[in-house]
Amino acid sequence: AEVFLLEPSGEAPGAWTALVRTGGSLRDGEELSVDGDTGRVRLLCRAGPGTWLVVGAGDDIARIMDRAGRMPLPPYIRRETDDPRSGEDRERYQTVFARSPGAVAAPTAGLHLTDELLARLDERGIGRASVTLHVGLGTFKPIETDDVESHAMHEERYHVPVETVDAVRRTRAAGGRIVAVGTTSVRTLESSVGDDGLPAPGPGSTSLFITPGYRFRVVDVLLTNFHLPRSTLLVLVSAFAGRERVLTAYREAVERRYRFFSYGDAMLIS
Repeated sequence: AEVFLLEPSGEAPGAWTALVRTGGSLRDGEELSVDGDTGRVRLLCRAGPGTWLVVGAGDDIARIMDRAGRMPLPPYIRRETDDPRSGEDRERYQTVFARSPGAVAAPTAGLHLTDELLARLDERGIGRASVTLHVGLGTFKPIETDDVESHAMHEERYHVPVETVDAVRRTRAAGGRIVAVGTTSVRTLESSVGDDGLPAPGPGSTSLFITPGYRFRVVDVLLTNFHLPRSTLLVLVSAFAGRERVLTAYREAVERRYRFFSYGDAMLIS
């Protein structure tokens, strides 16, 4: 069985919502042993199609995950159980500025940034501010409707620090540009924007689906990876850059054999 922990749940003490896949049937109260660990995962009840409420049996499930969990890489990155790269993935599939646990996937544009590169940006006087968006399962959900506008986005939690709002205000006043690292940063900033054109500080949640015709109010420049066809991320990039520019960029990427997706190359759109 595979237990993919999504997020903590308030339905029961210590409970998480999880995708559970198995070759057999499952029942309420069943316990699953964890490979290479003494912990066990108890299935409380079904929470929806393919999802369960789960808790740790004998230990907190977050501690079991930290000890014995495997990095939930996208399905197109294949790793065998004994692949020596699996240990490296725990470090590589994580941005240098990651702080708060809660996302089910890395904001992959951020994987291009290193401590050394950030230091060089600092030396050139390029300011930096952070936001938090807990990437949810909806990131993996392809668009299956004929009409893009009919696609339903999953809700995701975010937080915008006061310092980030101040940084945006100072940059605007100085005539500078706001560069978003990744589509997750775009959605956070654009979801929190107020009537004054500035993001509002504090926590929130968003199901914003940015499609062509959307008027961007905060972000001026975007650093992003090359995304899957029929994905909401590709639609966002098309809304930002224009469909024809994006198609041209993707054609060149294919011709020059750029790497796509999570461990792939990136492009800067201004």
